[in-house]
Amino acid sequence: MIERQRIAAASGVGLRLKRGQALRIVDSEGGQSGDLVAYSADGSERLSNGRSFDYGGSLRLSAGAVLWSDLSRPMLSIVEDDVGRHDFLYAACSAPMYRMQYGAVGDHRNCHDNLCAALRSLGLAPEPLPTPFNVFMNVEIEADGRLRVVPPRSRAGDSIVLRAEMDLAIALSSCPASAANGGAPARALAYEVLDG
Repeated sequence: MIERQRIAAASGVGLRLKRGQALRIVDSEGGQSGDLVAYSADGSERLSNGRSFDYGGSLRLSAGAVLWSDLSRPMLSIVEDDVGRHDFLYAACSAPMYRMQYGAVGDHRNCHDNLCAALRSLGLAPEPLPTPFNVFMNVEIEADGRLRVVPPRSRAGDSIVLRAEMDLAIALSSCPASAANGGAPARALAYEVLDG
């Protein structure tokens, strides 16, 4: 029996995957984005958006695409995708980002801190944190090159399934940035680990 785990709103979680296992990430309520970073089990390789774009030939990664490491080895293959729109351009939201872009004062929940804490819980030094694969986040690229964050296309129960191509340490965060969630407050995500 597959056990579904909950990622509380604006929180993160760390987990390990063996090669051949798959990770299903579920948008439980719809319209919620999340951040994913992957490291090799020993931390020597990290997810790379640049390598993934280069080898895949596209900024839009969906079913059939591979997410590559900074050492040019496949890390994750997208095997199922109900949504078909995810972002791999934006860095994880962070406390400095909230101060600079929104004038926030004090601490603000953020994906950068969530992901780093999740990786530390797995015994890995997280920084510098790579650009995350932002599941369900919907970013339009305008004709002049500007980026525009628009509401996620995901509906309640939609999911993406990624298969591990090597033993991995994974960190996931339910993004607290309302701009990435169609203007709504952060909501929970869920995940399942599927044996290969």
